[in-house]
Amino acid sequence: LLSGSDSGFGHALAKYLDNLGFVVFAGVLNKDGPGAEELRRTCSQRLSLLQLDITNATQVKEAYLKVSEKVQNTGLWGVVNNAGVLGLPADGELLPMSMYRQCMEVNFFGAVEVSKTFLPLLRKSQGRLVNICSMAGGIPLPKYAAYGASKAALSMFSGVMRQELSKWGVKVAAIHPSGFRTGWYLTFQQEKELLENLPADTRQDYGEDYLLGLKSYLPQLVPHCNTDLSPVLSAILHALLARRPHGLYTPGRGAYIFLCIFCYFPLWFYDFF
Repeated sequence: LLSGSDSGFGHALAKYLDNLGFVVFAGVLNKDGPGAEELRRTCSQRLSLLQLDITNATQVKEAYLKVSEKVQNTGLWGVVNNAGVLGLPADGELLPMSMYRQCMEVNFFGAVEVSKTFLPLLRKSQGRLVNICSMAGGIPLPKYAAYGASKAALSMFSGVMRQELSKWGVKVAAIHPSGFRTGWYLTFQQEKELLENLPADTRQDYGEDYLLGLKSYLPQLVPHCNTDLSPVLSAILHALLARRPHGLYTPGRGAYIFLCIFCYFPLWFYDFF
């Protein structure tokens, strides 16, 4: 079972696993959207599309019932919690509380809801739970306070579940990719909410030039992100199939190096770096 198969890692993973012969249940936010239509067109009959907004408990339960009916007594081998939102890359003080709540609702609470719902099927097969976290969830990165905090929560949840579920033979992995180009975008409404709700003294302290420059931050970042998603797909495949999967994967440029610097060097050096 995959969540967030409309685009990005989830969309590529659905095609990848289908091509390898897996029976894939691809959860999508919009069953009539372009991402879902492309999966219908390009994938085999083994792939089933599920309407799955992971913040909607009813849809999560309906997806569970449909999957249970198909797998019956064999259980489900893997759950990949991929669905997520980036939100606005901006200083933590500037981000509206709604952005913190949205990131936690989708990136953390949604993934926990899916995990708790499908765990009975994973226990039956002694299968795998794979959570797509982020480099920003393992180390502090400027402008990612809301996103990073939600992914850090998911990473900690993954570690605890890895310990607790081991007695049933269920293995849990957290994937911490670095920067990949997965269709991030900002809406005008998000920018408007950020810029229009700032207190006057905060606007003055940061300055209008800095605030306006935030609009161009993500577009400037995108060209530096890797377009080849294969390192992430390979890490997920290893987490699903290896006899002894790693608890933590760091696919992509810099992900492991930054983590090492954060863990083994003084904090002042990491912050300076």
